[in-house]
Amino acid sequence: MTHLSIVIPAYNEERRLPNTLRAVDSYISEQNYTTEVIVVVNGSTDNTLEVAQEFAAEHNYVRVLHDHKRGKGRAVRLGMIEALGKYRFMCDADLSMPIHEIDRFLPPKLENYDVAVGSREALGSTRYNEPIFTHLRGRIFSNLVKLFTMQEFEDTQCGFKCFRDEVAVDLFSIQQIDGMSFDVELLYIAKQRGYKIVEVAIDWYFDPESKVRMLDDSLKMLADLILIRRNWRYGKYERKT
Repeated sequence: MTHLSIVIPAYNEERRLPNTLRAVDSYISEQNYTTEVIVVVNGSTDNTLEVAQEFAAEHNYVRVLHDHKRGKGRAVRLGMIEALGKYRFMCDADLSMPIHEIDRFLPPKLENYDVAVGSREALGSTRYNEPIFTHLRGRIFSNLVKLFTMQEFEDTQCGFKCFRDEVAVDLFSIQQIDGMSFDVELLYIAKQRGYKIVEVAIDWYFDPESKVRMLDDSLKMLADLILIRRNWRYGKYERKT
């Protein structure tokens, strides 16, 4: 059985993806367990697909999935459902968390959990080079998450999270939001399901080439928070049989 699956959503990442894949390859070469990498290219209008396919052609542990529709939540969902690993790790294509910190999410450093959430706010975490405005925007959204959905988490939007295999199948088979708020949706469902969720402090490096569209994404994410509560109330997240 594959021990670790690394799922990388990639939207217009032809510039950053090659360095990320090389870093992942270096990390994997140092491990004594089996690993697969799933790059999910979705909605890209540049050469991201070709870049990913060229790398996969030379590395047999890499799979490339292609979806014409855009949406980070959609891409991660596709990758997680296709993954084979006992542990399934979602990883932003900018690799703003150094790849070796995956160790913090896996045994023997971390055990007995269902969902491990990378956090830039947890004790022991460090942010590097982040503009104050970006940080304040994140804190505003965090407070909205607490107001509309759940109080427990300080950083739902960090793009590094790990799921045990059966938990990933359960959550992603019913997760519905295709956009940036899918992290909140996943954690909300996991909390309501009674899964054990732990926060993992990470080192995080700001990347100015963010794909977040300030006004459009902020308004959509606010609407999504309300939708998540409504979906739960009307039974939209019940387990599939």
